[in-house]
Amino acid sequence: MIEKSRLGYILTKKKIISEDQLAKALEQQKLEGASGRKLGQILVEDFGIDHHQIFSTLAEIYAFRSATIEPSKLEPAKIQHTKDLLKRFNESLKNELVYKKVLPFHANLGPRGNLIVLAADVTEKVVEKIPLNTEFKRYEVVYCPLKTLDELIQMFAPQKNEFLDILQEATESTITDTSWHEENINEGELDEEINKSLLVNLFEGCLLEAVRKGGVSDVHIIPYQKNAVDIYFRVDGKLQLWHRQEHTSPEAMAAVVKDRTNGVDRFERDGAQDGFAQRVVDGHLIRFRVSIIPIVSAEFERRFESIVIRVIDDRNVIADLKKLGFQEKAEHDFLKAISVSQGMVLVTGPTGSGKSTTLMAALFHTMDPSKNVLTCEDPVEYVIQGARQIKISHRLSFDQAIRAILRHDPDIVLVGEIRDKITADIGVKLANTGHLTLSTLHTNDAVAAVSRLFKMGVEPFLIANVINIIVAQRLVRKICPECCIPLPKEKYNSALDLGLTMEDIEKGLILDPGPGCKKCNRGYKGRVNICEALYFSPAIKKAVLESGNDIDEYKIREIAEGQGMLSLRESGLDRIRNGLTSLEEIIYATSED
Repeated sequence: MIEKSRLGYILTKKKIISEDQLAKALEQQKLEGASGRKLGQILVEDFGIDHHQIFSTLAEIYAFRSATIEPSKLEPAKIQHTKDLLKRFNESLKNELVYKKVLPFHANLGPRGNLIVLAADVTEKVVEKIPLNTEFKRYEVVYCPLKTLDELIQMFAPQKNEFLDILQEATESTITDTSWHEENINEGELDEEINKSLLVNLFEGCLLEAVRKGGVSDVHIIPYQKNAVDIYFRVDGKLQLWHRQEHTSPEAMAAVVKDRTNGVDRFERDGAQDGFAQRVVDGHLIRFRVSIIPIVSAEFERRFESIVIRVIDDRNVIADLKKLGFQEKAEHDFLKAISVSQGMVLVTGPTGSGKSTTLMAALFHTMDPSKNVLTCEDPVEYVIQGARQIKISHRLSFDQAIRAILRHDPDIVLVGEIRDKITADIGVKLANTGHLTLSTLHTNDAVAAVSRLFKMGVEPFLIANVINIIVAQRLVRKICPECCIPLPKEKYNSALDLGLTMEDIEKGLILDPGPGCKKCNRGYKGRVNICEALYFSPAIKKAVLESGNDIDEYKIREIAEGQGMLSLRESGLDRIRNGLTSLEEIIYATSED
């Protein structure tokens, strides 16, 4: 009870969390039961609260000492001492400790030796295994911030990718150079090449690396010329070459992926296929959505395929809506739109613009055990505790599932996408009959979504009375704060052309990406959204109702911007003024403006 009562009380007293966040976190803890996560873990993972603030407070409650360590300033003798100390632990226990963010750091050797153990969570139970499985019967747990501990672990006990280690150990002579032609693909010979070239290890190592690297949303596996395969990672929205496998037929690599993916046929090479895979990585279940399509190459007799694997890590779900980073007016309007019992909330934007993330955060903000939350997505990406997520199959189509929702007594409904007139009509009906309905639509901006619905056949009076808000968003890369530089003078004209002023520039807050450092990807690290939030105020509703046979997008935009709505471009300029992103990112993301 101390963790539930005192920790929550002190965190709210320090204003680290709100009363509402505490109540929701405790409710989630109750749902997960005795075998579920601790309160601190829920607050960090589901609500995005700073790990150090939570767990340093917990250490204070239990009166544990805290360590202040600068890894870069450790003396060589100290480094060697810790390395030697870790050799006294068997590999299994060492891996378990490191996985739980616990690091044996210092020991006074001898019969009465005392072990100093650094931990990011001082209540971590795995520490109790130390006296049972090692010579150290006396130990002291000392709190260490997670960021520092991660650096120390990387220094003393870095995680190994065992699949890539095996691949690296293999000599190049074990990889065959074979040309495959459509008329003579022999599955037995293909299996032989797979075994010789250790492609299974490459594939498994690739998945492991994509998860551990962080920021990887997709893995692309594509043929490179006739006897090589390229593997790309999409990091912060940009593709980066991760590995080129030489002397390997693309057909063999495709066969490996298919063999280790559920729901696809290895012998189908002429049609598109969708499948899925699951792996436990560092104790977490990670899901992968696999898409395979046949492609043409210069060698027309070859049967090449392109493979894209979406990495679905539930740890990346944002549960606290404030962590989305909406600008003040957009956040205020969005919260108002989802805090009512009915109406439609639409999020628009291209693939990869964060639409699903925004809707997940909205769901977590609105749902509670008193509400029946139903989702209809094809495919389902994230598993949402407390929601009933409908499974689409050949016996239950997307359209049929949405119709079935109407008879399933919902309070809140998430429809993955408004695809056509049928889904638009059902979504409108749900929103018009006392249900809060969340969905996505593919348009360039928020105002264009009104025209899109109208062209789908939804009447203007329904659009005006049903929609609460339409949010159009993009994701742009954030400038790395470690290596960024002031805006160079040669870019001043570009800044002025984009809409910034000399006053903005002279404040010195406008930055340019630096050359890149060990903490970023070529000058960028992470992403932030830019958005326009079209809230359906009485004036907007009136403009839509008076549209007649044609939606006047210009008039609607003029009213909305007069009420404080930022356009995508203006939202981007605000991000630039705050030193969060670059001119190039905003120009690219808002080029249609």
